[in-house]
Amino acid sequence: MNLVLNSYGVTLQKENDLFVVSTTDGKQSFAPDKVKSISISKAAKITSDAVLLAIRHQVDVVFVNDGGMPEGRIWSVKYGSISDIRRSQLEFFYSPAAMLWVKQLLVEKLNNQVALLLAVGPTDATQLPAYNLVRFAINSIEDHKKKIERCEGETLSDMAPSLRGWEGAAGRKYFATISALLPPAYQFENRNRQPATDMFNSMLNYAYGILYGKVEGALIKAGIDPYAGIFHRDEYNRPALVFDVIERYRLWMDYVVVQLCMQAAIPPDCFATDAQTGACRLEALGKRILIQAVNDYLAEIIPIEGTERSRLTHIDLQQQQLARFFTTAAG
Repeated sequence: MNLVLNSYGVTLQKENDLFVVSTTDGKQSFAPDKVKSISISKAAKITSDAVLLAIRHQVDVVFVNDGGMPEGRIWSVKYGSISDIRRSQLEFFYSPAAMLWVKQLLVEKLNNQVALLLAVGPTDATQLPAYNLVRFAINSIEDHKKKIERCEGETLSDMAPSLRGWEGAAGRKYFATISALLPPAYQFENRNRQPATDMFNSMLNYAYGILYGKVEGALIKAGIDPYAGIFHRDEYNRPALVFDVIERYRLWMDYVVVQLCMQAAIPPDCFATDAQTGACRLEALGKRILIQAVNDYLAEIIPIEGTERSRLTHIDLQQQQLARFFTTAAG
């Protein structure tokens, strides 16, 4: 269970060793062993006793901004306590294995883009011109994937600009095709972030923000430094490795948002547009619908590499695997 506190005046406190959420409508209690994470946005409150209860039960507490992006977090001192993993992580960055790891990551991302286009696009040539549009986009993405696979160089830093160029070109084709498949009200001109200027990007940015928090928490619990990136550039106070690792999971958020648009589940009146900047902001009702859809999707049990777990648990397990991989590859 993931507790989301994003309503004005909501309070989280501890009573009888339970989390208690208080709103104007009343109180609701939650056993701490049933809570996996707590997300808190502005206008919500949490008491120190509730924080300590979360720490004792290793419940991740994340403070997020209006866009759903993590701004800070509280976690148990038991997280990330293995210094050997961090040393191995830094050694891996300078090893020949780093190039292969990045290439595999990007290939997986592009494969995911192809998979989503096949999942949401028309299935036969009777649905023209959309069918041809999807096939053309898939061929283009596959071409960029082949370039990534064939890329060779002495160091990752030498080849990173080329890799980013092919990744970006594939992404532009992918999102242009997604837009064309959506109902007209949700179509968009291009992928935009700060700020979003349309409903689709506003939803996707918020969904990615939720995912950032999950991935960062999984890295910390696995003992990995989320700030020491491999492919994405290190930026001051930016968790660069999160931007690396999240690539393999973006498809999940893309799928959720595309389905919400296809179903018109978050209508235009759930958004507000700033008249001066053109920024499109997801309002409270829209956030609730999107957060519920994301959490439901992450809670779904699926098989990965022969193991059936929730998507969220798979994220945790795969970061534990990554920690072991860093230690082995660097050695």
